[in-house]
Amino acid sequence: MPEKKWSLTSTVLLWLGGIGLIASIYMPWWGMDFFAPQYPEGLGVIVYPYKVEGKIDIINGLNHYIGMKDINMGAFPELGLLPYLIGGFAVLLIIGSFLKSRIYLYVLAGLFMVGGAAGIFDIASRLKMLGSELDPHAPIKVKPFAPPVYGDNKIANFITHSYFSYGSILLGVVFVLLVLVIWNERKVKAQA
Repeated sequence: MPEKKWSLTSTVLLWLGGIGLIASIYMPWWGMDFFAPQYPEGLGVIVYPYKVEGKIDIINGLNHYIGMKDINMGAFPELGLLPYLIGGFAVLLIIGSFLKSRIYLYVLAGLFMVGGAAGIFDIASRLKMLGSELDPHAPIKVKPFAPPVYGDNKIANFITHSYFSYGSILLGVVFVLLVLVIWNERKVKAQA
């Protein structure tokens, strides 16, 4: 059986993508900053694939007044699985460099898009849950709300700013690398 034509560029890009995914596990993916007159420097929540950091204690103390549930690791059980899923996908990218199959690459691209959409949906649903399931006995009454996944919002006297961080940007770069490999391999096939 003749060896499949496959460019060195595609192999290198897939390995870079796998390494990029592993690196993204240790970077923040998403964050939200809260600004108010009494907190002009802002209070932040930073979400990594395996933990939540920031001025969580202060934010939870303030959220108590409007009846919002605490922000903690128990509120985000998917963070316990995410590093393994990302690591597994990194391995799948590297396996793709050995399989040399365009169909395999299409499947990976599809899985990547589904995973990205599921991640954004998960963030949006968590934000909606936190902002809409308020304790009716809270000292301060606010209308249920859903902070945006990206952008600014006003809640009481706080302005929130939600953003994607380095890790999620790196995920986007890895997806572009995968698309470049697919494009490159289509070009190699056309030239063969």
